Amino acid sequence: MSAMRILIIEDDVEAAEYLGKGLRESGHSAEVVHDGRDGLLQAATGAYDVLIVDRMLPGLDGLSLVRHLRATGHATPVLFLSALGEVDDRVKGLRAGGDDYLVKPYAFSELLARIENLGRRQTAKAVATTLQVADLELDLLTRKVTRAGQIIDLQPREFQLLEVLLRHPGQVMTRTMLLETVWDYHFDPQTNVIDVHISRLRQKIDRGFDVPLIQTVRGAGYCLRAPEASA
Repeated sequence: MSAMRILIIEDDVEAAEYLGKGLRESGHSAEVVHDGRDGLLQAATGAYDVLIVDRMLPGLDGLSLVRHLRATGHATPVLFLSALGEVDDRVKGLRAGGDDYLVKPYAFSELLARIENLGRRQTAKAVATTLQVADLELDLLTRKVTRAGQIIDLQPREFQLLEVLLRHPGQVMTRTMLLETVWDYHFDPQTNVIDVHISRLRQKIDRGFDVPLIQTVRGAGYCLRAPEASA
């Protein structure tokens, strides 16, 4: 296994140092961050092969950190490392965007095997730079959006909202999901901010086309579906 660049986001200084030392002795590069918000910034701006993320972090918890990364297009494999080991805890970690989940206390040899497996999977996987549903395309590199070849000009928040919908085609995105991933709100601000932005996005994405792609699911949220999925 070739050397990997690994980011450890762990607030327990002693545990993080132990883990980092073991990874370096195994031939990998390891950097450590002790705060959730600092970890999010580091993960979003650095080129890492694997992230090791604790669930309970100051500043921003591990689940929210990974949800934000996934919603903004970062596909770096994530191994959750946590003392929270119930089935429900592991399910929450995987649903938040984690690729694997290891419960503390752990054997270092098992952790090493798991992150090396994640690294191999990432190397083998082609990184998608374009999201598409029907004739709607979003290019993550150029940030260009087109439908049926027509360029659509979006504001930054509209682009983020569309990206989230395109990353979950056919899936109902609730208000809570959209508030957390697009606005980074972890509470309901009691405003119609989502409805306003969805309305603006529809005007740009669906107006003038025979088949609308953005659907309202009454009482649940919003969904972006291809015509054949809507039929």
